Amino acid sequence: MSAPVSTVEDAIQAALATVNDPEIRRPITELGMVRSATIGANGVVRVELLLTVAGCPLKDKLRTDITAAVAAVPGVTGVEIDFGVMTPEQRQSLQSQLRGGGATEEPVIPFAQPGSRTRVYAVASGKGGVGKSSVTVNLAAALAARGLSVGVVDADIYGHSVPRMLGADGRPTRVEDMIMPPQSHGVKVISIGMFTSGNAAVVWRGPMLHRALQQFLADVYWGDLDVLLLDLPPGTGDVAISLAQLLPNSEILVVTTPQAAAAEVAERAGAIALQTHQRVVGVIENMSWLELPDGSRMEIFGSGGGAAVAESLSRTIGAQVPLLGQIPLDTRVREAGDAGNPIVLAEPESPAAQALGTIADRLALRRESLLGKPLGLKPAGR
Repeated sequence: MSAPVSTVEDAIQAALATVNDPEIRRPITELGMVRSATIGANGVVRVELLLTVAGCPLKDKLRTDITAAVAAVPGVTGVEIDFGVMTPEQRQSLQSQLRGGGATEEPVIPFAQPGSRTRVYAVASGKGGVGKSSVTVNLAAALAARGLSVGVVDADIYGHSVPRMLGADGRPTRVEDMIMPPQSHGVKVISIGMFTSGNAAVVWRGPMLHRALQQFLADVYWGDLDVLLLDLPPGTGDVAISLAQLLPNSEILVVTTPQAAAAEVAERAGAIALQTHQRVVGVIENMSWLELPDGSRMEIFGSGGGAAVAESLSRTIGAQVPLLGQIPLDTRVREAGDAGNPIVLAEPESPAAQALGTIADRLALRRESLLGKPLGLKPAGR
């Protein structure tokens, strides 16, 4: 009679292994969260689960997923879950496991390491009001919809707006000194707005801005990202300089409008790459035209600004800087952002969404440079 029981218990463990922690996105069995799982004579399974922190915001999600997985095992008639909390020692062990090193090691920025395969795009603009944040969140959502693992850092500390635009209204969970970022639409996101009370203003100077950006990059558990997007504040101030120091391999996306005045300022934002030795991936022209009901276009902000910026940066930098795309002006972009549902997901067939999707495709398909990477080649013996 013992063999069938053993088989059922094995099946229960296998079922639990299919349940991922909603924040870390790894099996709860692998993370040491399952303290025990036993089945009674009546077929009811009792699972003791250890949460990383008390008051875990995704406790109900775990309950639902565990119940569904275990209840599907033949012979199980019911599922009861008892929630506990990890001890400090268990959390330190988890932290060490996730970081791949000792818990006492100084946190490092994974994207700055030589072996990192994450493509880091810093979305910059010379001035505010050109739709840089809207472009960032829509590119992030579009890339995630294409199956990539995507993260967004809202580096615009004073003017943070990414959480609202992505519908990321959750609070980060802390495991020891490691932060688990909320996720929305398949995108991991972190913002200073998640740590402030209400709509409080952030009044910081340069050193604090640098430290905040450093913590967002090093202390947040991002996992294995394909793409990391940073929504930079307008201009070429402290955050842009800090980014170049912390992530020298990051690449710049310049956002402008067709207006000549905006284009001139955008050139300065891109030209900072000469001093920081970063690569400018390309220029995105936003609010390019308004499509009228009769099919004609009204160029509210003029025309040619994006192409002018791309040409000017190409001459200044001495390398080809392409115009990646032109995004038409559409009130639905604003409406979707206010609702926390990016237009590339809410109305994917709209002209603005199509333009953003084309840009996302170009970024997703760009081949990784082999510059500075070991190829594993050895000289042939004589």
